[in-house]
Amino acid sequence: MTEKTRDAALSYHAATPPGKIAVIPTKPCETQDDLALAYTPGVAEPVRAIAADPENAYRYTAKGNLVAVVSDGTAVLGLGNVGALASKPVLEGKGVLFKRFADIDVFDLEINASSAEQFIEIVAALEPTFGGINLEDIAAPACFAIEKALSARLSIPVFHDDQHGTAVIVCAGLLNALELQGKSLKTARIVCLGAGAAGITSMRLLMSLGATAENITLVDSCGVVHSERTDLNDYKRPFAHVTPLRTLREAMAGADVFVGVAAADLVDASMVQSMAARPIVFALANPVPEILPEVAHAARADLVMATGRSDYPNQVNNVLGFPFIFRGALDVRARTINQAMQLGAVHALSALAKEPVPAEVLRAYRLERLTYGAEYFIPKPLDPRLRERVPAAVAQAAIDTGVARAPYPQHYPPCPDRSS
Repeated sequence: MTEKTRDAALSYHAATPPGKIAVIPTKPCETQDDLALAYTPGVAEPVRAIAADPENAYRYTAKGNLVAVVSDGTAVLGLGNVGALASKPVLEGKGVLFKRFADIDVFDLEINASSAEQFIEIVAALEPTFGGINLEDIAAPACFAIEKALSARLSIPVFHDDQHGTAVIVCAGLLNALELQGKSLKTARIVCLGAGAAGITSMRLLMSLGATAENITLVDSCGVVHSERTDLNDYKRPFAHVTPLRTLREAMAGADVFVGVAAADLVDASMVQSMAARPIVFALANPVPEILPEVAHAARADLVMATGRSDYPNQVNNVLGFPFIFRGALDVRARTINQAMQLGAVHALSALAKEPVPAEVLRAYRLERLTYGAEYFIPKPLDPRLRERVPAAVAQAAIDTGVARAPYPQHYPPCPDRSS
């Protein structure tokens, strides 16, 4: 980041009032009568109603549209373990995105916890307040255990965006990239660099779509995850195969797909040149990808590519997922966000990229035209159709799998046909 950009970012956050989010009343509070309804004595009536039937909390309070964005600060962006307090700007930013894209309110909660168990107990105790929990910037492998424990204990959705949000967008983009390159997910050889939350969960979701474990080579900081390694945790071990491959360079030779969720500049031109015909490269490290698009395209003219950056085509951006996934889950009062709901989002995003792009999207990105192809196979974040399509698909999947507690929202249009 340049000094000018750094100063601009600090000034943006420091402008009065400091930070990026606030709480405002949603009901009139101008008269004595208003105050009597908002607080005592009027507030006693919804209290009695909720005590009689807890579901009334969704009718009389903000619970049904309120999400907790929670972190312990152990894996903040690309900055690592900077602590809970330093994660607050990121969590406030997540609140901005929830509100801007899906009109969901957020309380950001930065938790100093001495262990995963303490973190779990603190978050579990907050269940009455929220309609959903968004876990954020929690280091692997603890993030897997934390999400699993909270999902089992709570009757509201718990969603670790660094895992599932990334996985949904990766899968949606990869389905389209494979189609453009004339390849099949079932037979594609996939190399994933990065064996943390995003990498492992993306590979799991790809397998639910038809990728085979034998065709996935996972690579971590020690090299290829293989069957002879004795340092693997429970989350990496299912990807350990009998293989002679030991390095990323060896794994890349002949691969159809590279997915990078690791760090900058770990892939060079010769590695891309060694890939199979019509390769696919998703270099998603931020702010500097594993290989820059200009380097990758110079190495292979037949390549299609995505990054995590907004200044290149095909951005894998979690804002395409988490606001709309939670919107769909909240609107049917889902108890969880299950795999079917995630796959609903995958198919909705994949299908949307193939439709004609509205003029308002072109104006937002200062483009004259945008059509499905190598330069556009993932929807743009400012596409207003996302607000209809993705929540609708998620809500319908929640209903179909029996985790919804409310009927299908009538304001949603019909779901897109996911069979095509």
